[in-house]
Amino acid sequence: MSQLTIRDVRAILTAPEGIPLVVVKIETSEPEIYGLGCATFTQRFLTVRSAIEDYMKPFLIGKDPQRIEDVWQSSMNSAYWRNGPVLNNAISGVDMALWDIKGKLANMPVYQLLGGKCREAAAVYRHADGRDEAEVEDNVRAYMDQGYRYIRCQMGGYGGRSKDVHRPDGALPGAYFDPDAYARSVPRLFEYLRSKVGFDVELLHDVHERVSPIEAVRLAKNLEPYRLFFLEDALPPEQVQWFEMMRHQTSTPIAMGELFNNPQEWVPLISHRLIDFIRVHISQIGGITPAKKLAALCEAFGVRTAWHGPGDVSPVGHAANVHLDVSLPNFGVQEWSGISDKLLEVFPGCPEVRNGYVYPNDKPGLGIDIDENLAAKYPCSTELPQWTLARTPDGTSVRP
Repeated sequence: MSQLTIRDVRAILTAPEGIPLVVVKIETSEPEIYGLGCATFTQRFLTVRSAIEDYMKPFLIGKDPQRIEDVWQSSMNSAYWRNGPVLNNAISGVDMALWDIKGKLANMPVYQLLGGKCREAAAVYRHADGRDEAEVEDNVRAYMDQGYRYIRCQMGGYGGRSKDVHRPDGALPGAYFDPDAYARSVPRLFEYLRSKVGFDVELLHDVHERVSPIEAVRLAKNLEPYRLFFLEDALPPEQVQWFEMMRHQTSTPIAMGELFNNPQEWVPLISHRLIDFIRVHISQIGGITPAKKLAALCEAFGVRTAWHGPGDVSPVGHAANVHLDVSLPNFGVQEWSGISDKLLEVFPGCPEVRNGYVYPNDKPGLGIDIDENLAAKYPCSTELPQWTLARTPDGTSVRP
């Protein structure tokens, strides 16, 4: 084989489940060798596409796709301004695609390139929501019957949204919720669930930044009797200094990080042992290359991984998560939103879930492909999701 070079870089947009997904495809000078990566930033997907095709593509054409580290570093540096979500997602898609190519060249799954398996599969957690405690219990039991032993429990969505919020006249439209009512409801929910399902199943909860910092501290303390596996995103990235107070006052395990972009957002939390699980979105931080370094830093301080895995991650991104999960010694748990039949058709080779565990396949690279003809049948919409327009009862716009 002659010297392999990058021949083309493309952003593929698709929304089989109505959620805009961005997949990067890197083609090489050998037509049969190409790689896929996830660059999904659902709320700004067109901007990410522009970053990939207008800037990353001309920068990468002709380069050696095997020089993953150098491509990552030079891509990050080439824009001068760095560590923002748009550029990070573009670089992440490229990075994952290069690891996919590397695995295909080596005829190995990516997890082998990362050091091989530490476990055969990764434990996942699912999301159980409901309008009241009884409905949440029903959904928890349904997942338990399917073999899941880690379940995130919410009631009424993030912040416990309710139609009964008392608004002022002329209040602007948005996703209204009452932070105080929500904070009072969460301990009641878990008291009910533990009385019904016991302590042999791990329960989790996502605050999603919906309360004030001092209320987050109180909530973490009030949840101690119910032994959560972790409390997620109790504080926004802008208020991480409060984690020190939280750590001093409660033993509830803390997970944090899905909105992080800059390494300096997570370094103090990890090095000061203020969190128990790192929750970053792999495409938000730049892909597999920084994720494996982050995991090594976490290992040194007793922090486990719990990569972000919602519906606005493409199956390619989920596959990358799983390759990291099975190869990292400090893996904790993997969020799993489920892969629908439509997604399975568009993305052949998706990781498979059985009895509460997700398994990577043993194909070279990330082991996943995309049917571009099918993908084109599901165009993306630029309509913003309503949940990002969160407001408190008086109409104040707040972090979603």
